[in-house]
Amino acid sequence: MNKLILTGLLAAVALPTAANAVSMSDVREERHDLRGEQRELQQALRSGDRGDIRDERRDVTDAREEYRDERQDYTRATGDRRYNLGRYHAPRGHALRTAFRGQRLHRAFLGASYVIAQPARYRLAAPRLGHIRWVRYRNDALLVDMRTGAVIAIENNIFW
Repeated sequence: MNKLILTGLLAAVALPTAANAVSMSDVREERHDLRGEQRELQQALRSGDRGDIRDERRDVTDAREEYRDERQDYTRATGDRRYNLGRYHAPRGHALRTAFRGQRLHRAFLGASYVIAQPARYRLAAPRLGHIRWVRYRNDALLVDMRTGAVIAIENNIFW
């Protein structure tokens, strides 16, 4: 009897989580739907019919909310660790290349605008020594020795 109850309880817990699983293709589909609604709104704006414009704006708002909800569900389900810090601007006169361990960064990349002040906010391990900091380099976070500019570790695609 206990096994039957335990099996039923496990099935009741496991089935809803499996049904709620979200894949990246679901997120892409919602984004595609949102873009389609935005195109329809642009066509309605060109035609000039107020009723169509109002309806299309409502549809775009609904599609935007569905896309946001789908993205949040995917992030929760997969533990996606990507953050939006805005566009990355490299120091003037410096070309960006793929970072690698042992690379030495120019002093321009070690300025205050590139140092990640609160690494815990981005789920990055706190640096142990006082002269080691996390630095943003393109979409990556680099653990850098600030005295020498040497890259110690790399977390790829943290930012977008």
